[in-house]
Amino acid sequence: MHTFPRYAAARPEQVAALVRENPFALVVSAADGVPVATHIPVVVEDRPGDGFEGATLLGHMARVNPHWRSWEPGTQVLVVFSGPDGYVSPTVYRTDPAVPTWDYAAVHLTGRVKLIDDALDVVERTVQAAESLREPAWEPTPASREKFAELLPGVVAFRVRVHAEQSMFKLSQDIDAERYARVRADVSAVNPRLADLMGRS
Repeated sequence: MHTFPRYAAARPEQVAALVRENPFALVVSAADGVPVATHIPVVVEDRPGDGFEGATLLGHMARVNPHWRSWEPGTQVLVVFSGPDGYVSPTVYRTDPAVPTWDYAAVHLTGRVKLIDDALDVVERTVQAAESLREPAWEPTPASREKFAELLPGVVAFRVRVHAEQSMFKLSQDIDAERYARVRADVSAVNPRLADLMGRS
């Protein structure tokens, strides 16, 4: 991903929050020279520092998906986390000349993938991470754990050790405060999640 310094995340916590709040990621790798991508939930297992370099991610996918079969030891994958996004119309600026743009946030984490045996642990961690964003959170029952166990033969789990991080938080921060306020107010009406992200930057 090409990045622009002026659209860097204001703080490392902003990157961490986007990854945590948007766990449905795009996992990309090459198989016989052809890009292959799968949309799956990916959660953070460990993040030892402020950033994601050196962190580990956990994910799982359906065993019938052939994507994972191309993962030899040391295979590199790109994991893309996308935040809210939205179109910004020139009508909001109330200036001329003006051109439209698109506001968005995305985090790209690159690392080496390794298949792991404990799919149940990965599935349970994924559910826990997703439920932590809800109120009230669902607590698995013994019956639901049994159901998870029944599904495990059809699941492949993996871990990614991250060695590179890129992010873009293009949120109209390069315009003056008056126009920025108008953009955020306009976005609030149709895309409150994007407006909330703009408020945090």
